[in-house]
Amino acid sequence: MNGQRIEGAVALVTGANRGIGRALTEALLTRGVSKVYATARNPEALHALRDERLVSLRLDVTDADQIRAAAEAASDVELVFNNAGVALARGIADSTVLDQARREMEVNYFGPLQLLQRLAPSLARNGGGAIVIIGSAAGLTNVPFLPTYSASKAALHSLTQAARILLGAQGTSVFGVYAGPVDTDMSRELAIPKTSPREVAFAILDGIEAGQEDIFPDPFAVDFGRLFESSPKASERQIAAMAAAMLSASAA
Repeated sequence: MNGQRIEGAVALVTGANRGIGRALTEALLTRGVSKVYATARNPEALHALRDERLVSLRLDVTDADQIRAAAEAASDVELVFNNAGVALARGIADSTVLDQARREMEVNYFGPLQLLQRLAPSLARNGGGAIVIIGSAAGLTNVPFLPTYSASKAALHSLTQAARILLGAQGTSVFGVYAGPVDTDMSRELAIPKTSPREVAFAILDGIEAGQEDIFPDPFAVDFGRLFESSPKASERQIAAMAAAMLSASAA
């Protein structure tokens, strides 16, 4: 896969108000994009990102009307970051797990799918461009204490594979990102080593420019990716052992 130019590009980032999305927005501005559409359910949360190249848009990725409006506003987009995501359920026996799992699928899978549907024509008109899908290592091997989140990211991984083939025909590159633990609000309760969102964001941009089809943007992800490629079953056992150790420590 050919690398994608960052400098001078027009980008769009979903979930840009915090975590990896905010770090990506800041990194894109540092790397010299000509414009970045920073989207969030509450665009007022983006006011601290003061830059004339930034255009804030209201976008809940589960709202079809807002997706349509964002796609119309960002018709000049060349680089799309499907980043918005949620992790809700911490088990499978809780009475609320079905509602939480449905919400995770709506945000983590159906949201990116709708955005691809709406923005693919614009990318084609603008020379092809690229889509960057922020998945997770948990989408390759289920993390037992995030079971339904992992399932939603597995669905997103499958979508990434399909989009790579189907949108490749119009000249659009599709990058999959498989991060490990990142120091965000989503992982606050996890007592494990985490990488800063800033480091992850710059590693993602480096991978895009280098043309890395699958990007593992942190030390945990790099090691996990190597193990997964050599033996998916070994990666499953590694994650199971890590989860068992965490559960044992929390019970002590």
